[in-house]
Amino acid sequence: MSDAELILIGGLLLASGIGAALVADRVRVPGLVLFLGLGMLVGSDGIAGVEFNDVELTRTLGTIGLVLILFEGGLTAGWREIRPVLPTAVSLAVVGTIVTALIAGFAATALFDLTTLEGMIVGSAVAATDSAAIFAVLRNSNLNRRLARSLEGESGLNDPVAVLLVTGFISWIQDPSYGLPDMLVAMAEEMAVGLVVGVAVGYVARRAFVKLDLPTPGLYPVASMAAAAIAFGLADVGHGSGFLAVYLAGLVLGTGIVPARTTVTAFHQGLGWVAQISLFFLLGLLVIPSQLGHVAFEGITLSLLLIFVARPVATMIATQVASFTLAERAMLSWAGLRGAVPIWLATLPVIAGVDGTGELFNLVFFVVISSTLIQGFTFEPFAHRLGVTSNEPALPQPLIETGTIQELGGDVFAYRVGPDDVIAGRVIKELGLPRQALVNLIVRDGQALLPRGSTVIEAGDELHILVRRETRREISRLTRTWREGPLELPTPVQVGFRGSPQVFSVRPTRESDGDTGDPTSVNGIAVARVLRTRSDTPAAVVLLADGRFAVTGPDLIALGGRRNLARWCAERAERSATSLQDRAWLQEAIGVFDAPGLT
Repeated sequence: MSDAELILIGGLLLASGIGAALVADRVRVPGLVLFLGLGMLVGSDGIAGVEFNDVELTRTLGTIGLVLILFEGGLTAGWREIRPVLPTAVSLAVVGTIVTALIAGFAATALFDLTTLEGMIVGSAVAATDSAAIFAVLRNSNLNRRLARSLEGESGLNDPVAVLLVTGFISWIQDPSYGLPDMLVAMAEEMAVGLVVGVAVGYVARRAFVKLDLPTPGLYPVASMAAAAIAFGLADVGHGSGFLAVYLAGLVLGTGIVPARTTVTAFHQGLGWVAQISLFFLLGLLVIPSQLGHVAFEGITLSLLLIFVARPVATMIATQVASFTLAERAMLSWAGLRGAVPIWLATLPVIAGVDGTGELFNLVFFVVISSTLIQGFTFEPFAHRLGVTSNEPALPQPLIETGTIQELGGDVFAYRVGPDDVIAGRVIKELGLPRQALVNLIVRDGQALLPRGSTVIEAGDELHILVRRETRREISRLTRTWREGPLELPTPVQVGFRGSPQVFSVRPTRESDGDTGDPTSVNGIAVARVLRTRSDTPAAVVLLADGRFAVTGPDLIALGGRRNLARWCAERAERSATSLQDRAWLQEAIGVFDAPGLT
């Protein structure tokens, strides 16, 4: 084929994938089923008759795809979202995956003409839930946030466990002297290396994002891709779990306030879709539908055992680390959706040359498709029937498109208030935000609220903060005090009493006055309190230590009693103000002087 034909085919494939995603969204089934169907449709038994049997190329491209999908999963979640459910997610990922693998492995051994170790490879492959499949059903679900985050964390953490189980059993088959102790030691070492590398790379990447001022927002997604590649590569080269490392790197990078976070997240979500469509299409090409018939009965039997026995038993054991109701445990057991990961894992014994792996690949494919169809179609109705849904979406959706704001030198950060944060119960004006930052939106219980300085912050609120680019480092430091304290509140200032009338005066602003947007003194008199600041130009209304007030600005500074200053502001608003912004600021200053309780 010519280059143009290959590019055309790629475009048609992506367009078909978008169409399949739209159909999947309407029928509430993971799009991977339709993506796999596309591959089978054009494969050797399909209408196009394309012969494709390059298992090693599929494994390589599948590895790249899984790296992108796992990194996007960690980036979207963030540590603050996963931390409350971390014990559950880790237990499901490790204990749950191992128990599921053992039960499904012994079942596969009994159902098929397989040795125990070959059956364990099948069980380990189908034990892995798929992050892409989980995200697909959660995206349009109202499953309560605790369960959704548990499933999200499990799907990102259990892939490395399943990979290590499959590779361990393959090594055991190839080397009879290799036993269970060797396998457990290797798993522990690889998980430890992956943990250290992933957290370290994610931390360095997050620090670099905050410290470096990249010339264009488009470079931040490039930097995040570099972080993902470095995390996976370093861990894998160091004989660790690259998949665990890349998920943790995304998790750490997605935590807290970082520049261009919305841009980076949107970029990786798009990459994740491309990876899913391409990977599932290739896996569909590898499948020969005519060979699935002779494993249909046994495959359905194994799939039902997986759904109704292996996963529920594993879930009941793994969730003992947390307090879940029986309904919540039932939902967690039903939500173990399979996807590309088990099918990709089934290519590993084929490449390793394990006997009978062609049938093993078909078996895993059949189990994945049947279990995903059953659970995918019934996920949301089952959740409603069990009463484990809420009024807000399982995965919060971004409300603000920040591309234009970033081009203008600003950024919007989202901060979710935890139940233990010191700012919970405080009001907006106590946050200590710098002059070039403001809270422009609060998302509470799925509703958008327009905040005022007196708005009380509640646990669970998502604060959307608009800042200038040069202020973001200060905001990053400030959020740590919002979580841990101490929160510095303005201390009452003793204002002096004047025995004579408060003389009113106006003079031009001088260079020695410093920052008129945040003055520390006016005419040698200390500023007792900043009452109001202007966001678009350095101007402020302040109370002085001698009891007078001042209106500072880049051109003029006025001092005196509040009535004289209010009259002066009104006259300037009517006669001298040259712009709507100037008039609005002067009206705001008048409002400060007219506020009740101000003396």
